[in-house]
Amino acid sequence: MVREAIRWLLSSLVLLFVVTVLTFVLVAMAPGDAAKAVLNARSGGYTPQQYQEMRRLMGLDQSLPVQYWHWLDHLLHGSMGTDLFNGQPVTQALSSRIGPSLSVIVATLVVSGLVGVALGIVSAQRGGVLGRLVDVVSLGGLAIPNFWLALVLVELFAVRLSAFPATGYTAFGTDPSQWLRGLVLPVLTLSAGAVAFIAKQTRDAMAEVLSQEFVTMLRARGLSTRSVVLKHALRNAAIPVVTLLGLLLVSLLGGTVVVEDVFAIPGLGQQAMTASGSHDLPMIEGVAFVFTVVVVVTNLLVDVSYRLLNPKVRAS
Repeated sequence: MVREAIRWLLSSLVLLFVVTVLTFVLVAMAPGDAAKAVLNARSGGYTPQQYQEMRRLMGLDQSLPVQYWHWLDHLLHGSMGTDLFNGQPVTQALSSRIGPSLSVIVATLVVSGLVGVALGIVSAQRGGVLGRLVDVVSLGGLAIPNFWLALVLVELFAVRLSAFPATGYTAFGTDPSQWLRGLVLPVLTLSAGAVAFIAKQTRDAMAEVLSQEFVTMLRARGLSTRSVVLKHALRNAAIPVVTLLGLLLVSLLGGTVVVEDVFAIPGLGQQAMTASGSHDLPMIEGVAFVFTVVVVVTNLLVDVSYRLLNPKVRAS
């Protein structure tokens, strides 16, 4: 376990380093200039001297390796720099936006997991029309773009039926019922394809496990179908499903960028789009760092789940 912990820590540090370096390079290559954007936002114009002075104040006159080293030094001291436009610390700006993003991501993961696994179990037991329906719906869910589905749901449930709010986010501590209503449409948008895909993966894994000899022996011993399916077969079929849930969580980091923009949710995805448009390097780097940490933690949780579900992995 110590060896595995050291291996995970080293690989995580390497991943964080690579992602942050690539972010710096890609942002530097992208069109746009943060100094010009700041000057235009403040006064609408500037002189060449003002432009050069702003680049000096923002540290943009330094080479890219030097800029990265300054950012890394600040990170090691608990800071990710300041927003180039309002001077707010990046950590403070991101901390206020983590809640909305996590609400959408966790709710989508829970809904997709519960509904998808339930449909997969029922489909594996009954097969037939239900199994084919899961295949068709999974293909349809993966083919439908998130932004198109979001607009359709807004038109139907928010504009015509007025059942849910079209945009905005309410914190759970402010109004739990409004918080829940505000999550319905974003979660439906993100979980549409995920539910069917998880159902298909669960069905295939369960069908394979249910055809094995140990399941036949358990049934011959008089165990109920519910006990065989939920206590024994599902545990053995859970590993590929856990892998898929981990991949889903990682993919939701990208999916929330579009969904948060459509539904005007003040989360990390919306912050990433705003920072990218204004070439705000510290904010972009901060969002990339937070997303990478989420990916690293997700990989750890998936690995731990493997060891809990499969004794062979624990023994190795």
